[in-house]
Amino acid sequence: MSNKLPPSIHAVNDMPKVSRGRGAYLYDVNGKQYIDGSGGPAVYCIGHGNEEVNAAIFQQLESVAHGYRYQFTSDALEELTEIIRARCGGTLQYMVFVTGGSEAVESCLKLALQYHYARGEPKRCKFIARERSWHGNTLGALSVSGFLERKKAFAGSLLDVVRLSPTNAFRPLPGATAETVGEVSAKELEAAILKHGAENIAAFIFEPVVGAAGGCVPAPEGYAKRVREICDRHGILMISDEVMCGAGRTGNWRALEKDGVEPDIMSIAKGLAAGYLPLGAAIYSKKVSAAFDHVPQTGHTFTGHTACCAAGVAVQKIVSREKLVERVAANEAKFKAMIADALSGIEAVGDIRGRGYFIAAEFVADRVTKKPFAAELKLFMRIRQQTFESGLICYPVGGNADGVNGDVVILAPPYNATDAELEEICGKLGKSVKQVLAQL
Repeated sequence: MSNKLPPSIHAVNDMPKVSRGRGAYLYDVNGKQYIDGSGGPAVYCIGHGNEEVNAAIFQQLESVAHGYRYQFTSDALEELTEIIRARCGGTLQYMVFVTGGSEAVESCLKLALQYHYARGEPKRCKFIARERSWHGNTLGALSVSGFLERKKAFAGSLLDVVRLSPTNAFRPLPGATAETVGEVSAKELEAAILKHGAENIAAFIFEPVVGAAGGCVPAPEGYAKRVREICDRHGILMISDEVMCGAGRTGNWRALEKDGVEPDIMSIAKGLAAGYLPLGAAIYSKKVSAAFDHVPQTGHTFTGHTACCAAGVAVQKIVSREKLVERVAANEAKFKAMIADALSGIEAVGDIRGRGYFIAAEFVADRVTKKPFAAELKLFMRIRQQTFESGLICYPVGGNADGVNGDVVILAPPYNATDAELEEICGKLGKSVKQVLAQL
């Protein structure tokens, strides 16, 4: 097989032009149908073309598109705030609305800095984060990300961040096993705090289920509770980045809920408004809010954008009314089994992992040693191309093993996908992977 990739993988001009979407399907201007097996980048959680959401947006636009946050509040903003408060529970009752995940993470970092400044500890300005993590495209979010391919061009302008090993049961850090990786990773966090001085650390940020950079890697059993205890003991804030894995994607509306932990600050986006309009939020606890008297110094022109909030309200009403988060949790085992069945007999399948409707398959050159395929093969891109040609949209990512090598494919279908649609997604993935590997 040639190592030269088809031009359509690289060139935007070679991409098909989208025409319309309905439910789990998208169509290009030539009439070709694609089943959206990854919700784009894990965004479209109730599918495309929902008439109820579209009507809510239209109704809001007829009244007013946007009331600027320093001049007005709105019904949509206040209703969405109450929905999120109810969904989060506990003390996560305060929030800043933004227009995407990167802005949400950026706001989380600023909230952490403002918290310590307000408490008279301005030296607490460093962040701790993990390798093989992805937190967004703004400079602060890039700084805390551990995704070499996406950040190397900007390295000279990024924040100095304390970096930890990935926490991955399939690829545990040295000295750990799949069973002990959570505890060993927690001890690595505490060692880093002691080395750099707790008095200098603002927060530790992590994804409860690592998305793009690792391929649906869930936190090991007990890890989040140990992190919570360590952060509390050293006066460090815990930031849970749930942009990709939150808002119901992993079977709990708040992903870290499954781990029995509440963070101090949390980012959400993607599934909040399901892609109907851009929307995200930085959510923070009563403890954090009290430090600066409920007046966060973060936000943008379009913070609390009225029409975007109206979209979020409509989406979340559907998610709640149709019990879609509960559906995702109940179907997790079945969905994993469908994927495993579709990929059965493929020796290159190293691991199938994740939670809810956020599941990935990792492909390896050697299943025993877990050696990844050579990066120059760009296996994940070949799979992307083949699935797309077969009418399946999935989310392949490279470099998950060590930042350069490693190939995973993420599936993140709509929460309301039918069993037949899930079978179609898995079937097309299995067939495409077999076709690509046969050529290798």
